[in-house]
Amino acid sequence: MLKIGIIGGSGLEKLDVFKIQKELDLDTPYGKPTSTLRVGLINDVEIVLLSRHGYEHTITPTKVNFRANIWALKDYGCKIILGTTAVGSLREEIKPGDLVILDQFIDFTKHRLSSYYEEFEPHRPIHVSLAEPFDKKLRDKFIVACEKLNLSYHKIGTVVTIEGPRFSTKAESKMYQQWGADVINMTTAPEAILAKEAGVPYAAVAMSTDYDCWRENEEPVTWEKVLEIFAQNIKKVTDLLVETVKSLKE
Repeated sequence: MLKIGIIGGSGLEKLDVFKIQKELDLDTPYGKPTSTLRVGLINDVEIVLLSRHGYEHTITPTKVNFRANIWALKDYGCKIILGTTAVGSLREEIKPGDLVILDQFIDFTKHRLSSYYEEFEPHRPIHVSLAEPFDKKLRDKFIVACEKLNLSYHKIGTVVTIEGPRFSTKAESKMYQQWGADVINMTTAPEAILAKEAGVPYAAVAMSTDYDCWRENEEPVTWEKVLEIFAQNIKKVTDLLVETVKSLKE
């Protein structure tokens, strides 16, 4: 049976798209994942849900054990990993509530372990290519599902991942725009990097919740506002995940 890992981000810690059949408390060579693995079925596909920040959202972005999370899903047998994430929009056309099928990222984190390779074997350095960090086939599945569900979405988007947990200054927000970033979050790096190193196809859908702080005459983003917008639009993400999982079985 196909096993698909889903990493739930902010607002999706307790993703309710299936009945939980079992809950696994695993360990890895890199420590414990940030939550137990909750296992259930969608359309005869085994779904393994992992909560990125913990089910009570107690783990800060810097303290997320990304290495353990990816390792646990792969070790359990997940052949695909789908991620969800809340993002701030750096583009006028990406409105709150819109979905973005990420295709590139900029890693602007500072304090994270972003590789499984802590040392090389003699004369055998390993440098994984991240030219295309998100799996194209999975991205296409997301896009087809967005079209089928008539969702407001964007086929591509570059996310800049910052350390957090603070939000950006206006100067930083405008700088990220100049770099070519379309949205901003605190978790895609190193999650996508580690999935690539682990050899597990990975794609992520982002939901825009705000305009960060670059937009003039608008209040800067707050955590309360992020949760409010996400709560209003959470059905879009859950419907998209269910539709995508169904298509992956075909």
